Amino acid sequence: MNPPPLRVGFTFIPRHLHAGGFNYLRNLFAALHRYRPGELEPVVFAGNSDNDDDLATFSQIPSVEVVKRRAFERDHSGLARALVAGIDYAALAAFGSERVDVVFEHARFFGWRFPLPTVAWFPDLQHRSLPHLFSMKARLRRELGFRAQLASGRSIVLSSESALNDYRRFYPGASNQISVVRFASRPTDDLLASNPRDVIRRYGLPEQYFYLPNQFWRHKNHQLVLDAMTLLAKRGIEVVVAVSGGPDEPSQNFDSIMRQVEERGLKESFRYLGMIPLAHVYALLRACRALVNPSQFEGWSTTVEEAKSFGVPMIISDLEVHREQTGGSATYFGVDDAPGLADCLVEAVSRVQPFDARQLGPSVEGRVAKFADDFAEAIKRAAVAHS
Repeated sequence: MNPPPLRVGFTFIPRHLHAGGFNYLRNLFAALHRYRPGELEPVVFAGNSDNDDDLATFSQIPSVEVVKRRAFERDHSGLARALVAGIDYAALAAFGSERVDVVFEHARFFGWRFPLPTVAWFPDLQHRSLPHLFSMKARLRRELGFRAQLASGRSIVLSSESALNDYRRFYPGASNQISVVRFASRPTDDLLASNPRDVIRRYGLPEQYFYLPNQFWRHKNHQLVLDAMTLLAKRGIEVVVAVSGGPDEPSQNFDSIMRQVEERGLKESFRYLGMIPLAHVYALLRACRALVNPSQFEGWSTTVEEAKSFGVPMIISDLEVHREQTGGSATYFGVDDAPGLADCLVEAVSRVQPFDARQLGPSVEGRVAKFADDFAEAIKRAAVAHS
């Protein structure tokens, strides 16, 4: 007789704040249902004000439950209670009411005396590698949270070997249980129903375009793309980069980028589409000339992983983790090398490439199955270690 499934509590990640985190959970839940059915039951805890349409994306996945509680509002002061009292009692009560067995802790700390088995996800250690991109308050808050999770004996999930190397470098004395769980993406069939030609026409794009679907955080490095396009414009070379994703909060970087687009006369080349539906993201990704990802830092790039799923050519920054993800199969440029990126774009444009709405590739199933396997095993190991 099979044991009952472990009920795993997750905190909702709003898409407009962190599209990569939102997609991580969506792909994870679909992968668990597809490849490890009956083993884990995800329970997603959201605030009362969270977007119902976003939450419906999760509740439509079989075996996933969505629960709204005041304790999971963004302004809830659970961290202070967790640090002082050792337990976020409001969150614990919510988990208890839904019979949660294991908690997946990300961007939140539930307390050093929290009684449930807890797996902490460290998506990356960017605040240690690129501290200048964080305010002092943000950097200290993030570091305090990570160190509290380590000191509390959490099992840790990392997203790549690159992240594991950073972890060992910055926390050499930590002895926590570690699992490396590499995200993989297989969009559900409903997200692939949009006709790429129709979506291209909807946004007024030419048939040949590059695609940059990153949110406007500083480390995503839109500035480099703008600088490269400025160099190309001076050479009389016009390329179109379609850009989607939400602004940073507050929107200082986004406002600066869009102001420069106007000042440099690049509105026809740097096409900002806004925060568009996921089905449109996949349609544009499938048909683009190449994915562009100029990021200065990644724990494991969601956009790169999604491009891999469709066999989309990639022009990406030369990061250790990007090399790990692509195995050397992409075109790379330095994170500060605008002329190098400009040359990569010109080289891609020079190749004759007929329109192609790509389909999911043959490697997808194996990668997504391993993602589900590794995550399920990490949760089970934490449950056993706590028993």
